[in-house]
Parts: sequence; structure tokens; C-alpha cells
Amino acid sequence: MKHQKQFCLLLSFITFFLLTLGKSKQLAPSKPIMTSPKLNKLESEEHVADALAAYVADLSSKSIADHGSFSVVLSGGSLIDTMRKLVQPPYVGKIDWKNWLIFWLDERVVPLDHPDSNYKLANDGFLSKVPIPKANIYPIKENLSPEKAAEEYEERLKQLVANKKLKTSAITGMAKFDLMLLGMGPDGHVASLFCWHFQRFEKKKWVTFITDSPKPPPPRITFTFPLINSASEIAMVVTGEDAADAVKVTLGEHADYGYPLPVQKVKPEGGYTWFLDKEATSLLK
Repeated sequence: MKHQKQFCLLLSFITFFLLTLGKSKQLAPSKPIMTSPKLNKLESEEHVADALAAYVADLSSKSIADHGSFSVVLSGGSLIDTMRKLVQPPYVGKIDWKNWLIFWLDERVVPLDHPDSNYKLANDGFLSKVPIPKANIYPIKENLSPEKAAEEYEERLKQLVANKKLKTSAITGMAKFDLMLLGMGPDGHVASLFCWHFQRFEKKKWVTFITDSPKPPPPRITFTFPLINSASEIAMVVTGEDAADAVKVTLGEHADYGYPLPVQKVKPEGGYTWFLDKEATSLLK
């Protein structure tokens, strides 16, 4: 994993070097118009957890008041722990949990009670502590191949769009979630979209799959970037010094030069907010 991180970041610096030689017109990819992300640079992970809870609770209230529901996409990793303040006062008793809809950005193709399951991670640390109706929680379907699991999850999303349970993006025609909660790996990957996998370039599918994840277990399903970028709001939650290199590449002074990190393909139609602690931003000027 260490070598893969180094390889991906090396690609970033090679790209910058070539661009400084006057080749930017040939190498820099075209970029859609997007609002600059809001950066919350906070002192510690504890401060990130506080700020994230306030942000999510406010967005939940506004979304439910606007259209009667709040569709939330969860990630794995450390995100669920950083959401811990939502299940504590004052938020746990004030949020209208019955109108939340829960989905997963990516998932390991394992049984839902498996230790590697993102569903189990979310259920143990978050869902079991709040009164979201079971019918409003949409985990992966068990006992399917990675390809079939991805196809089934995409079809379920399309049915929810058709039934007006989920909004539709006027730009992509894909599901438009109220909030996607994303994390970023040390190599700059998001979801299960890694820098050396072609799935990061998928343009038509809503959900795709991989069978060779560099982190076990290998088989996974994952949202694609077109679906991710259709969201109304994206929160990127990044903490810890392991992420500092990728944060520097993504948000540093040369961030607009077209580095090939997957995280830089997050370019949402709507709002984009980063939540970072001091360790994650330690290499930023």
C-alpha cells in the first residue's frame, strides 16, 4: 500500500514538472465550472467532529423542510467515528431521523455482518444509535457477485429516482443525493476509485465494481464520479498526518495543474466543503 501511495503521488509531481516545461495545454484536462470548495481547517479531529455534526444537522433541517427527506451517502474508514457527535446531545434529540435515507458510497462485497462490511461499521457506530427506519436504509444486497451487486444497487437507485424518493440531477440525469460524506485515502483515492484503476474514468454507470482492491477485501462496489458529482452537497472529511501528502497535492498552490489523483475528480454541481484537522493540513503553506 505504501508503494502504491508513493506511485500515485509521484504521478502528480511528474505532471507538475511537465506542465512547468510549457506542456500545460496538452496535458491539463478540461475542467467543468464549479464553485471553489469551502475549507474548514480545524485544530484537531475533535474540532472536526464538532464542526461536521453542526454542518450535517443544519443541512438535515434545511433538506427536510424543503422536500421532506434527507438522503445521505456514507463512506467507510474513519468517517463513522468522526460522526460520533451526531448521536450525542444536543443533536441526537433534535434531528428528524425518521426522514433520513441512508446509502453507501462504496461497499465491500461481503456479508453485512462481516467485520469488513461498511454497513456493519456504520450500523455499529451510528445507525444502531439513532431511530432511522429500517426501510430507509439501503445496504448492498448479499450473496451476489461484485458485478451483479453493482448492477442491483444501481437499479435500486434508479427505481428510487423513478418513484420520486430521490431527486434527479438536471445536469447528469442521475440521482441527486442531499449529502455525500466522503473520505480520502493517503494515496488520494475516494470511494473505491483508485488512481491505477480504470473505473475512475467511468462516465455512464452510476455504480461500478472492482475485484482487485489494494486493500482487503478485493471485491467491492463503488459509486462513480458522475454520480458522486451529482450531489447537492459533498463533505470531504480528512484527518490525520497520513493524508497530508495527498492534501498538499489536492489543495496546495499547484492544485489547478491537473494532478491525476482521484480525489481531484470530485467536482460537484452543488456545494463542496472540506473538514480538515491540523495534521492533515500540516504540509500546506
